[in-house]
Amino acid sequence: MTKQDLINAAAQSAGITKKAAAIALEAMLETITTSLKKGQNVTITGFGTFRVSKRASRTGVNPRNPTEKIQIPAMKLPAFKAGKSLKDSVR
Repeated sequence: MTKQDLINAAAQSAGITKKAAAIALEAMLETITTSLKKGQNVTITGFGTFRVSKRASRTGVNPRNPTEKIQIPAMKLPAFKAGKSLKDSVR
């Protein structure tokens, strides 16, 4: 399902225009992104939790020159943990 498919389904389900559904989806995604940038978790009860995961720095291998070792820096990554209701409905 693409973003446009999600907008169409939300508009039809809620009985609103596609434009209103697109604005609502964009606002929700922007809010989640802003919260994650601040390091805050976003929990939608029954659906799941968006959080920031930290990956430690590590030593890797240069794919162009396998004998050369490279240092991969630490970074933060977005992560999602599904809630119980979502897990149960997918099973």
